[in-house]
Amino acid sequence: IATMNLVMHGVAEPDVHYQDTLSQSFEERHPKASKNAFDLILANPPFKGSLDEQDVAPDILRTVKTKKTELLFIGLILRMLKVGGRSATIVPDGVLFGSSKAHVQLRQHLIESNQLEAVISLPSGVFRPYAGVSTAIIIFAKGGKTESVFFYDVQSDGRTLDDKRSRIGDGSGDMPDVQARYRQWCEGSGDFSDRTAKAFEVPCEDIRSQGYDLSINRYKEVVLEAV
Repeated sequence: IATMNLVMHGVAEPDVHYQDTLSQSFEERHPKASKNAFDLILANPPFKGSLDEQDVAPDILRTVKTKKTELLFIGLILRMLKVGGRSATIVPDGVLFGSSKAHVQLRQHLIESNQLEAVISLPSGVFRPYAGVSTAIIIFAKGGKTESVFFYDVQSDGRTLDDKRSRIGDGSGDMPDVQARYRQWCEGSGDFSDRTAKAFEVPCEDIRSQGYDLSINRYKEVVLEAV
């Protein structure tokens, strides 16, 4: 199905392998692809998965010691990227604020040993009717260290947030603005200091002082109007 889907979308010769990429056998079968191989990885890894704990690659467990697949896959992506390579990965909200040792360890590793660029918070319901879990897109680069993080609070992805997921207007929602504002931020233009806005910047020191919490609600300021 994956191969046919790629063919239908113009990828003439898809290179798709059936493989548990978290297992030790991935490195044995694909030694070049499993480490320092990619400039760009786009991923929507499974959030819940059955896992053969004994078979998880030891070097991924050194990055993050856990059974949770949503954390292990970020460790895997970091291993597969070249230094300077970048990824946009969809994660459940729990990855951003979970308080377990593994959650905090992974977020600290992303911020202190790599460059976490952006946390784009998506509204609950974007994966309906399959799942109602709240999610976010995290954008990061391998290596370096983080100075500040771009946050965006997406209110609409252009579709209704019920099981029908019907198109609203032109179906684009906040997404073109996310792209435009993120580009501005990357280029160093525009003011992102206003934390009441949809898009804002948070310095790394603030994130450190919050125990590496990346939940947008931790930093977003809400202004209430007296009625």
